[in-house]
Amino acid sequence: MKISKVLYNSSAFPEVLKEIPNPPKELYILGSLEPLLQKPSIAVVGSRRVTPYGRGVTQELVQSIASHGVVIISGLALGVDAIAHQAALAVGGKTIAVLPCGLDKPYPATNRQLARRILEQGGALISEYPEGTEPFPSNFIARNRLVSGLGNGVLITEAAAKSGTIHTAGFALDQGKSVMAVPGNITSELSRGTNNLIKAGASPVTSGQDILNELGIGEQLQFKETLGANAEEAAILTLLQQGTTEASELLAMSKLNAAEFNQTLTMLEITGKIRSIGAGHWTLS
Repeated sequence: MKISKVLYNSSAFPEVLKEIPNPPKELYILGSLEPLLQKPSIAVVGSRRVTPYGRGVTQELVQSIASHGVVIISGLALGVDAIAHQAALAVGGKTIAVLPCGLDKPYPATNRQLARRILEQGGALISEYPEGTEPFPSNFIARNRLVSGLGNGVLITEAAAKSGTIHTAGFALDQGKSVMAVPGNITSELSRGTNNLIKAGASPVTSGQDILNELGIGEQLQFKETLGANAEEAAILTLLQQGTTEASELLAMSKLNAAEFNQTLTMLEITGKIRSIGAGHWTLS
């Protein structure tokens, strides 16, 4: 796949990045970026030293919204960034990675296979740096303004009080974007940043629906773009969309065996695609 160079004054340059303070003079792109920018999107960032709590909430929230057609934007870094990309891919979603270096050698090297998967599943890699550019320390903070600039809002799932993630929140505010944060344990160093953001006015997030509502797209996407991660999920989701809600009927009509059915139902609930309405009945979330 060939790297495309797009200049600021080109019609192919993303309009959303022309509107931010200090826009890049040029962009380097792998993949089809333009179709992705036509969809609702959210930048997801957080700590590189992610805790089990941060990993879990990032996976749950990203899978929930990515399965509803929201494009996930992050920086391919270790920790929350990589988890966000992986979670989107796991449910068949699309994701964009913004790199602090040339696209010929994605950084970090340990995530190069992830970068390939992003492209294989219809996502994109972008950078403001030409091929051969090393990931210099100053590039990381500069990169964050593009991460926030591409999204309709920014979600921070776990962060220390002082971190690059907090810079991303600052860029988002300067760009007029919504800032959302996941509350965490008040004794955890890696929740102090998110808790402080909430105290300062960021919107608290405890579910995927909170994100959709904050972006003003909950009603639009709730029933239109629920995607199954595999054939088993797709079978159950199709039946629910057609009005079948009772568990025994879903089992019979899906033609899955009991073990497959129960496992699939559990994953659909965990990823926020369906919810129980009692008495053995289920509905789309």
